[in-house]
Amino acid sequence: MTTTTTSPAPPALSSRGRWTVLAVCCLSMFLVGLDTTVVNVGLPAVGRGLGAGTSGLEWTVDAYTVVLAGLLISSGALADRFGRRRVFRSGLAVFGVASLACAAAPSVGALVAARAVQGVGASMLSPVALAIVVNAMPDPRERARAIGVWASVFGLSMAVGPVTGGALVAGFGWRSLFWVNAPVVAVALVLSARFVPESRAARPRRLDLPGQVLLAVAMATGVGVLIEGPRVGWTSPAAAAACLVVAAATAGFGRVESRRAEPLIDPRLFRGPAFTGAVLGAVAVFVALNTTLLLNTFYLQHARGFTPLQAGTATLPMAVAATVCAPWSGRLVGRFGPRPPLLLAGGFLAAGGLCLTGLDRHTSLYLILLALLLIGIGFGFANAPITDTAVGGLPAARAGVAGAITSTARQLGSALGVALAGGLVAGTGPAQLARATRPGWLLVAGCGLLVLLLTRAARSGANRQQG
Repeated sequence: MTTTTTSPAPPALSSRGRWTVLAVCCLSMFLVGLDTTVVNVGLPAVGRGLGAGTSGLEWTVDAYTVVLAGLLISSGALADRFGRRRVFRSGLAVFGVASLACAAAPSVGALVAARAVQGVGASMLSPVALAIVVNAMPDPRERARAIGVWASVFGLSMAVGPVTGGALVAGFGWRSLFWVNAPVVAVALVLSARFVPESRAARPRRLDLPGQVLLAVAMATGVGVLIEGPRVGWTSPAAAAACLVVAAATAGFGRVESRRAEPLIDPRLFRGPAFTGAVLGAVAVFVALNTTLLLNTFYLQHARGFTPLQAGTATLPMAVAATVCAPWSGRLVGRFGPRPPLLLAGGFLAAGGLCLTGLDRHTSLYLILLALLLIGIGFGFANAPITDTAVGGLPAARAGVAGAITSTARQLGSALGVALAGGLVAGTGPAQLARATRPGWLLVAGCGLLVLLLTRAARSGANRQQG
């Protein structure tokens, strides 16, 4: 578990210096978010190039997100102990080298392995970046705006991933999806060395190795069941054994964490409805986003014959909506609290999903674009209030903890969304693919409704903070 108290206190930064630190951290977070979704639109090209089936393609996405989700909190603890800037820059280096390995992968197995290493590097960026930002912004109002910007950039990066990916695949082939990271990493390494101050926790917490192992086993096995279930059979002995492993690891994790003095995830944090609601909301929003992206990619390219560039371009309404609404959401949070943007997020996500519950091969492209626009609006409004609610629901010294757990929830939602969506379309031919996606659009709508239900927890949390 992490803390954001530093010792000794670093010199106060100027206003320009504080916002420069935020810009450097946002650049790294843009990379982390982009790599969660940029690959989606290139999956058919990857499959053709490496001879991969649907499950292999799902693992290409989820190897990154599962590893990222599983290691986020431990990486934050390492940063508190050894220095946040040091771990941050190490993460950039690992991420960059792994990206080059992805670009040169000779087989789908090598690509999946390199994507997992990418996830290791990314885990050293996300919670550490938030802790650096929180430490650089001592004024609560300025910190709230900075958190809004940080969350908005991360959400925006995921929304523009398909557009970027489509353009890269069309112009340079699928390997360019990974080559493009190298120059950005190089710039971020230079800027972080120049502008980001070093900081450590006054009392670094011990690493929780038993909790880390159990969390990783539960996440990886759970996602693996969802990905491989359609192939091996849901009632097969292998699937049943995997489900037992997930149940045992989850139960063991809860038992271990409740007994440790310094747990990886303190169960007591979830006693507060605001924090619990923020975590559940993060999972729901990212399940909805990644379900949308994967189903849209397979539907447009396989059922409608779109090229990767055309399929990526079709997501432009979603990307533009997220771009416009994300900073607006941050301003709304600063003025009115998290509840209004959460209401907008849940309503638009639900409406977008409901638009496509009757999807077929001849559905109007205008309706598809409208649905993606609505989902993009919902996604754009969601991230800032979720992060603010999580951070605001805990003491200031635990902002890093809140950031790490909500980041874990986001990546878990991403992995679950890909696994669930992939299971719906696995082995489905072009003629039946549209009908196969319909439960996925109901899932997207359901995620929006869940966000609406969670606004009550956000409101009560805001009221407590005001009191």
